Amino acid sequence: MGDGAEAGVQFVKLDLRRYHKAGYRVVGEFKHSAVEICRWTRSRLRGGRNCYKSVYGIDSGRCIQMTPTLDFCNFACPWCWRPFGPYRHKAHGREWDDPETIVREMVRAQRQLLSGFGGNPKTDKSYYRKALRPAHVAISLDGEPTLYPKIAELIKEIHSKGMTTFLVTNGTMPNRLREMLEKDAIPTNLFVSVYATNREDYVKVTKSVIPDAFDRVLESLSLLREFERRGCRTVIRLTLVKGLNMKDPEGYAELIKRYQPNFTEFKGYAWLGESRQRLTQDASPTFEELREFEQRVDAITEYKPVMLDKVSNIIVSVRDRESWRRNLEVAAVISKLPGYSG
Repeated sequence: MGDGAEAGVQFVKLDLRRYHKAGYRVVGEFKHSAVEICRWTRSRLRGGRNCYKSVYGIDSGRCIQMTPTLDFCNFACPWCWRPFGPYRHKAHGREWDDPETIVREMVRAQRQLLSGFGGNPKTDKSYYRKALRPAHVAISLDGEPTLYPKIAELIKEIHSKGMTTFLVTNGTMPNRLREMLEKDAIPTNLFVSVYATNREDYVKVTKSVIPDAFDRVLESLSLLREFERRGCRTVIRLTLVKGLNMKDPEGYAELIKRYQPNFTEFKGYAWLGESRQRLTQDASPTFEELREFEQRVDAITEYKPVMLDKVSNIIVSVRDRESWRRNLEVAAVISKLPGYSG
C-alpha cells in the first residue's frame, strides 16, 4: 500500500525561516524533522501545571514534541493550526535521515530551545536540569508521522535511549502499523485520530488525497487490540469541529465499541494558527458542548470519563477498570524514568 503521494511528486523547498520564527527547530541533514517546545513544557518549567497527558503519567517538562514528517501530510484538515499549501501532500524530498540522526538532533534541539529557561528567575533550577534529560517523545507535532518510512526503527531508537513514545497517526498507513508489530516497535501510547464516521464525510472533512482513507483508518483501528496485547495503551482521538464533524455520536460510538481502545479522547477544535483563515471562531465548541457530546457517546460505549480538562478543552474516557489499572501501573513506571542523558 502506497502513501498516496507518489504520483506527480514535486520537490518543494521548505521556508526554514518561517518555521524558525514560529519556534520550530528543523533538524537533520534532509530537513524533514522538527522540534517545538509546547506551552505545557513552558508551564512546567515555570512551576505551572502539566498538560492533560498527565493522565497517562507524562511530565510535560520532560517531553519532546517532534515530527519526522514536517509539512508532509496526506490530509489538509481545515481545523489544523499548521500552515500548509498546495504541496502538503507531496514529498519535499525523497531522502530521509536515519532514526539515529533524528533522535540525536532532536534532543540537541530540545536542549537548545530550553537553554533560555536556565537564566529565568521563575525557573526551578533543579527541575530545569531534570528537563534537560527528556523522558518522553510525542510524535505529533506536524504532518503524518507514519509517512516516514522508518517509523518503526525511530520508535525503537527512542526507546533504546530510555524514553517513551506517544505516536499520533491519522490511520491512513496501516501497513506501517503492521510493520511496527512485525518489528516489535510498540509505542507506549498509540493514538489513532478519527475524523468522521463514514467514507463520504471522511474525504470531505479531511480534504484527503486518498480516496479510500476511511477504509484505511478502519484497517488501522482493527490493529488496536494487537497493540494492546503487546503492552501499548491504545486511544481513539476525536477532534470535533462544530458544523463539520461534531455530529453522529452514535456513529462514533459504534466505531469505539467495535475496536475497543483503552481510551477515547474528545478534543474540541481550538481556533488557533492558520485554521483561523479556514474556519470561523464559532466552529470551536465550548467545553459544555464538548461534554454533552462526550456524554452521548459514552452513554452508548459505557466508557467513563477520567480527565476533564477545560483549559485544553479535552475529555478522556476509559474503557474499563482493567484498562485504568494497567494505565496507572505504566504511569508509575514511566514517571520514574531517568531520561536521556547522552
